[in-house]
Amino acid sequence: MMARTQTRFVCQECGRISPKALGRCPQCGAWDSMIEEIVETQQTASSHANQHGLGGLSIPKKLSEIEGNSDERIPVPIGEFSRVLGGGVVPGSIVLIGGDPGIGKSTLLLQMTMQMAGANRVLYVSGEESERQIKMRAMRLLGGIDGSPPTDLPGELFLVTETNLDVIMSHIREANPRLVVIDSIQTVYRPDMESSAGSVSQVRESASRLRELAKTSGIAVFLIGHVTKQGTIAGPRVLEHIVDTVLYLEGDRYQAYRLLRSVKNRFGATSDVGVFEMHERGMIEITNPSEAFLAERMVNAPGSAIAVTMEGTRPLLVEIQGLTSPTNFGNPRRTPNGIDFNRLLLITAVLTRRLNMRLSEQDVFVNVVGGLRIDEPAADLAVAAAITSSMRDQAVRADTVLIGELGLSGELRMVGQMDARLREAASLGFKQAIVPRRLQRKQPFPKGIEVQEARALSEALKLALID
Repeated sequence: MMARTQTRFVCQECGRISPKALGRCPQCGAWDSMIEEIVETQQTASSHANQHGLGGLSIPKKLSEIEGNSDERIPVPIGEFSRVLGGGVVPGSIVLIGGDPGIGKSTLLLQMTMQMAGANRVLYVSGEESERQIKMRAMRLLGGIDGSPPTDLPGELFLVTETNLDVIMSHIREANPRLVVIDSIQTVYRPDMESSAGSVSQVRESASRLRELAKTSGIAVFLIGHVTKQGTIAGPRVLEHIVDTVLYLEGDRYQAYRLLRSVKNRFGATSDVGVFEMHERGMIEITNPSEAFLAERMVNAPGSAIAVTMEGTRPLLVEIQGLTSPTNFGNPRRTPNGIDFNRLLLITAVLTRRLNMRLSEQDVFVNVVGGLRIDEPAADLAVAAAITSSMRDQAVRADTVLIGELGLSGELRMVGQMDARLREAASLGFKQAIVPRRLQRKQPFPKGIEVQEARALSEALKLALID
């Protein structure tokens, strides 16, 4: 049967399909996001057969008869990477890693595969770089870029530059690797489809075929994905549903720190985070990120407060800086860096209304040191203390951490995982913590740190600020 084709337009942001070209997507409102796509309305017998799984006929089995150990994982030498994955790579899993251009996605995966290739056969498929470019990066990571090639290049790491999915599948069958890296999924195309590489249908179908490969053969697959200008994975949203784990590599390119964040993980904790520092020889894992974020802190400086935020299951101590300055305009500015803008407006409104601070005449700037972004309300008390400290020119006590959510009436509310936050603060040498007052005392606070409870924001600021 001959295949007929038709032309349609698909939004690269949300996947909305339109029969005609539109300047603006009617669903998500994005401009110039509708991309022309040619699809088949009837498939040939051979192309229809390719839609079936690679494992043949499926047979239902009893749960007790299915083989597999939940603790069976492929060890990852990079500790931070392994922890974000949930303790290693699960055989047969498919992992998607996204991030801004130049943030270090290819560097991190090449570094991981080079360290794993000693005990495992790895196939690295690149659709954007040549084998020579990858070899040059590998030499730089091993410290041999000065002219003398390193002698410890991994022997079981195979490189290939290819974008045709059928050829890639052939290479996988011949090499029989334990781990496959595709860099990137937007460059891969199926030759039986007439749409261009990177289109919604190509990304979806290519990822589906790689998923079936992983599930039927037990090969772990890592996909590198491009992101849109909004920071989400480019292509259809179903791509994140197809894979088992979705990781985002975040960070400011002008900052040395990189955060590997898990937003979906079928084999581990969701919203966990690993911290790395970018060097000439690749990503260096930061085993104690709280200490790194506080390394350059000025003690007893007005406008500085320490918050304890949770990134997944890990507590992190970060410095929050606040600065107030008399405004030269009618409308004062509110400039946050690392916290939500609406959250800053809420905190400044509470300080103005409940503490009678004249912030309507002040420009307010708030910065989270280290490029970290805080989305939870547990840092409200530290943000309010930093702004008040700058406004009154009174320093916050250097050995004190502030934890608590701020209500509209000026009250403080308890946050989750308080014990883990306090233990992390005590391990870094902090002597005092100011937290919301508990209504029910179920168990004592951890030892090693003095905990002072406050019911309202005004009470907490009296305890935190140096007279």
